[in-house]
Amino acid sequence: MKIRTDKPNKRMELLLQKQVEQGLSACEKDTLIALQQARLDFLEEQFRLAQNKLFASKSEAHSGQGDLFNEVEEIAQFEQEKADSEDEPAPEKKKRTRNTKPFADHIPREVIVHDIDEADKVCECCQGEMHCMGKDVTEKFVFVPATTKVEEHHRLKYACRGCEKNGTNTPIKQAPPVASILPKSYATPSIIAQLITAKYQHGLPLYRQEVIFSQLGINLCRQTMSDWLIKIANVLHPILYEYWHKVLLQQDVIKADETTLQVIEDDNIKSYMWVYCSGADTPAGNIHGDTAPNIVLYDYQPSRAGKCAADFLQNDNQQDYTGYLQVDGYPGYHQLPATLVVCMAHIRRKFKEADKAQSKHSQKTGKATWALNHIQKLYRIEEAIKTLPIEERYKIRQEKSVPLLIQFKTWLDKSAPHVLPESLLGKALNYALNQWEKAIRYCDDGRLDIDNNRSERAIKPFVMGRKAFLFSKTAKGANASATLYSIVQTAIANGLVPYDYLMHVMEKIMHGENDPEKLAPWNVTLS
Repeated sequence: MKIRTDKPNKRMELLLQKQVEQGLSACEKDTLIALQQARLDFLEEQFRLAQNKLFASKSEAHSGQGDLFNEVEEIAQFEQEKADSEDEPAPEKKKRTRNTKPFADHIPREVIVHDIDEADKVCECCQGEMHCMGKDVTEKFVFVPATTKVEEHHRLKYACRGCEKNGTNTPIKQAPPVASILPKSYATPSIIAQLITAKYQHGLPLYRQEVIFSQLGINLCRQTMSDWLIKIANVLHPILYEYWHKVLLQQDVIKADETTLQVIEDDNIKSYMWVYCSGADTPAGNIHGDTAPNIVLYDYQPSRAGKCAADFLQNDNQQDYTGYLQVDGYPGYHQLPATLVVCMAHIRRKFKEADKAQSKHSQKTGKATWALNHIQKLYRIEEAIKTLPIEERYKIRQEKSVPLLIQFKTWLDKSAPHVLPESLLGKALNYALNQWEKAIRYCDDGRLDIDNNRSERAIKPFVMGRKAFLFSKTAKGANASATLYSIVQTAIANGLVPYDYLMHVMEKIMHGENDPEKLAPWNVTLS
């Protein structure tokens, strides 16, 4: 019996009321029982999901999941491959070798020689002199706490004594002022780079850094550090961030995501930090020939309205971005003129929740696991082609992924009418159907990925930092954080150490070299 209805609870209430007032027919009794059973299943499902979220693993790893539910043809193929390989010699097992060189070459070494006394270098048998036959070398790692120093810059002044006696007013000669990244401040690039990386790379709030500096004998309060960070963000924003923003809008593929942020002095209960990415996580990620630069840009906005993304994705000429925009299923993106590509991982996540919440004895368990297994097949294809050129990726997707997607769509259409819409499985089915056209769009272009994990990984550093510092006090501070997070994460995505990159950029700016193209991390090589 089909029990699907848009408002099953309302229908159940009407049947119960009719049962009390007039009585029910046999068919209506069956319908009421089915609705009550569906409601009971839904509540048990919610309970199991809540228990799972509290106590179970949060991992969404799916690398081996498909192995548990192989279909007949896959098993047959495995047996055939096994039979074909019986006559072949078994490959030698690779020995796992330990990392014998854990320390980089540039780390300084101090050699300490441990020798025996001179009296012991005489042979006890023949009293002859013993020679050194070798040595045993043991490495020990020594940690030296950070050292600080104060630079006193003495600018000597020179004047002419003869002119002074004659009363002639001659100018005093003196060396030019010392270059400073923040005028009228004793901050140097090294301390600013340390503050930025400690907070925006390692998630160390300023009040904890204040304690660390205090233990080093430095009275550096968090208000001063916060002021420095806002000022340096204002210096770096027009040189780095704005140029990267222009370059980002020139890319054919952009990935986006957003997360919440509390701003104390903001009128909104929830503000949002948006993130936009291009390229790969690391330089090694561009192995299939994509030349897009690795850019990660954060953008603070007081709301989650789609207009925030629309405004960010406009260039200086007020032209909208029309390339591929890979996102989740949030409706706010749907008003954008970009070609949306929805993340397959979000579809999988819905089925994963349904699978976790189902009873082991439920007849519907197979639906969620079937969907997960089918999605796993798509990911296996992506894993196999990730190193191939863009054209090859497109061709293989058309040959292998598209038939699987057609099969998946047929199953979704067939399964949806037989599942209660408010159940987790019903929500997963409806979500997949609603996002289907955008979810399969990744097969149209080899530059696209099957999911939006790139931007989700980019937003994670901010989420981890937010757990430490909890909130921003003002919108000015939130905007500064967006700029500095962008610089740190873009440097990491391009294989640079953020501290070294920040030092390089600030030193260049101090000496008047502020060409944004030359300072872009994809154009910088640091020793």
